[in-house]
Amino acid sequence: MNISYNWLKRYINMPDDAQTVAKILTSIGLEVGTVEEVETIRGGLRGLVVGEVLTCAPHPNSDHLHVTTVNVGSEVLPIVCGAPNVAAGQKVIVATIGTVLYDGDQSFTIKKGKLRGEDSFGMICAEDEIGVGSDHAGIIVLPQDTPVGMQASEYYHVENDTLIEVDITPNRSDAASHYGVARDLYAYYQAHGQNISLQKPSVDAFKVDNHDLQINVKVDNTEACPRYSGVSIKDVTVQESPEWLKKALTTIGLRPINNVVDVTNFVLHECGQALHAFDADKVKGNQIIVRNAKQGQKFVTLDGIERTMDERDLMICNAEEAMCIAGVFGGLDSGVTEQTKNVFLESAYFDPVTIRKTSRRHQLQTDASFRYERGCDPNNTLYILKRAALLIQEVAGGTISMEISDNKFADFTPWDVTIDINRVNSLIGKAIGEDKIETILKALEIEIVKKNGSIWQLAVPRYRVDVQRECDVVEDILRIYGYDNVEFPEKLNTSLAYGQKPDPIALQRRIAEQLTAQGFYEILNNSLTKVAYYEPLQDLTLDSCVKIMNPLSQDLGVMRQTLLFGGLESIARNVNRKNGDLKLYEFGNCYHYSNEKRKEERANTDPLIAYSEEPHLGLWLTGNKTAQSWVRKEEKTSFYQLHAYVNAILTRLGVDMPKTNFERIHNELYQDGLIIKAQNGKALATIGIVARRVLKQLDIDQEVYYADLDWKQLLKQNKQYKAVINDLPKFPEVKRDFALLVDKSVEFADLARAAFETEKKLLKNVYLFDVYEGKNLENGKKSYALSFILQDAENTLKDTQIENIMSRLKAKFEEKFNATLR
Repeated sequence: MNISYNWLKRYINMPDDAQTVAKILTSIGLEVGTVEEVETIRGGLRGLVVGEVLTCAPHPNSDHLHVTTVNVGSEVLPIVCGAPNVAAGQKVIVATIGTVLYDGDQSFTIKKGKLRGEDSFGMICAEDEIGVGSDHAGIIVLPQDTPVGMQASEYYHVENDTLIEVDITPNRSDAASHYGVARDLYAYYQAHGQNISLQKPSVDAFKVDNHDLQINVKVDNTEACPRYSGVSIKDVTVQESPEWLKKALTTIGLRPINNVVDVTNFVLHECGQALHAFDADKVKGNQIIVRNAKQGQKFVTLDGIERTMDERDLMICNAEEAMCIAGVFGGLDSGVTEQTKNVFLESAYFDPVTIRKTSRRHQLQTDASFRYERGCDPNNTLYILKRAALLIQEVAGGTISMEISDNKFADFTPWDVTIDINRVNSLIGKAIGEDKIETILKALEIEIVKKNGSIWQLAVPRYRVDVQRECDVVEDILRIYGYDNVEFPEKLNTSLAYGQKPDPIALQRRIAEQLTAQGFYEILNNSLTKVAYYEPLQDLTLDSCVKIMNPLSQDLGVMRQTLLFGGLESIARNVNRKNGDLKLYEFGNCYHYSNEKRKEERANTDPLIAYSEEPHLGLWLTGNKTAQSWVRKEEKTSFYQLHAYVNAILTRLGVDMPKTNFERIHNELYQDGLIIKAQNGKALATIGIVARRVLKQLDIDQEVYYADLDWKQLLKQNKQYKAVINDLPKFPEVKRDFALLVDKSVEFADLARAAFETEKKLLKNVYLFDVYEGKNLENGKKSYALSFILQDAENTLKDTQIENIMSRLKAKFEEKFNATLR
């Protein structure tokens, strides 16, 4: 949320500059993102001056251009102008050489030039070209008494301001306005002994002028709308807003529309309460009805989009039709336009849950819904209504033409909270004194109803939706007092704690450090992901996703079942920015829903049984392993490179790799790959080449290799692992090779497993160093070249032992795989 420093000063006489105020806001829980110096008109109109057109003649080589000479005070400039209304004797705004003009996000610089053969050393400007209006019909013509050479910034009263971007947390709706921020600053200054004042705009001047425009209000759904206030204003003049109002809105990034609508936006950002202004002549039957929409009802909103309403959506209607989605967005045909003469002004309190659900259903997030769904002040509707009505009268004229209609269906009494001062001091970690606590509470507008020793009864204003418990009050006291003011004691007490074995955090850190040392970058993606990723899948189906009941969007509609897509999004983003050589890893949880478990009998007592959450580790490789240089050629990443990284992780975690099983993967996420399984048959990891269909879905054109490690299973493997320290072997190892002719269906993993089953003591390792398929081999056959490493820790191996082992291995391969030696 953008906060204008100058706007803040309307309510509080701050002794500090904007940078200091930003630091104070962050310290009291209103975290500041950025602090930016701004001008009420972009560029500050630098380089623009008032000039006088001395001569104006038709361009000799054009039927619409004019050649002029313009006195800008310091010199006379030749300028070619295409405006139809340019004439000698006019006072105009001139952009001199070097001036930068802005058009949205684009900018251009005025330079010397020739237009069809005539010199042009500047530009005579229209309103829209310098940001002071939207008219482009002709150049700006100023009053004749405007001094030549006067800076345009002085003429248009350009002001400097500082924009403070405050990141409002969902629980602090009370601070979602300039006055709300000023109120928190006031509490801070009061608590720190600075006697400053907080000024709330007065509405004492509000009065009913006549009863010429009576509009009746009826609320059918009082739960969704516990309070609805409204008043009519007759004979308004809808036009462009005055400068002060336009500047206030443009400074915080809002586009002025007209004086009536601008007032509602101004009050929204001033006090945090949304309003809506209806064209009263379009309120058919002179009746406002607050009711739910009919299922399937069509309604065209202010943006021109026809929307299908849900029966749970709250609508503001007239006697015949809907006019507005309550608390969210106005209708196309009921708003205020330049033809509007009479206005009905709405100020209401809507149920936050109702507004939030409607906003999410229709994917409409507006300034109004942002505040309503977080909770506005139900006791403030009348003040807001009067404040807006007075401002409308100030900028648009008109008369208040009915008594305020205030429809209130609940008693919005303050929150009753009891605190124990001893507990307050205990939670804070310091005794800050009852006088200080009382000062802070009063500054926060929290009333102390009764004191009974250390027990205080408080009345917390309804606008503080986040302060309803003792701990909430303590948090409020502490943030205003200052976290930095709570000193660490000289003595710290602690107690012994027994950690888990294995410690999952320590193991995760160990593997993370290993991967980082190998050149990987850690990523962290949102657990919420796109529905579209799972719609075409048959294994990880959409039905097995954990669905979000009220998603912010379809991009965040389900919880991820795999880390794959988040990593691919990161890859796509980097590839699109010319960074295509990537090694990424992520630790994260995956989530699953089982409809079968949901049907189990015990699901009646444990509804969460259908849901599961499992930790995983994902690895992604793509692009080049090494870049081309004078030393070596470019080398692409490969499946085997990723396989080596996975093996290193499993080995580090204590997995006995020779005893693991490898199976070919059959999965729609991969073109090809392997599953690594433990001796008990549990899958430890999958490694593969990501399927092209999946890559195409994310617009990735290069090969991506992905490994998914089941962290829960790996922790179980690590729990069984015991590190054993052995002396270095004193006796040499022996290497023997076989070239085996086997069926194409036989995998190396099958041969290695059979070898270890045959010789469990002396066989230390098996390597595959060549695979051949081609000429001179029978159909359906392939050749594997294997190396066997044999070693005895206690003796030198004898030839007879070696020959015996190799004979048994040969016999095993012939028996189990019908293999023959080449």
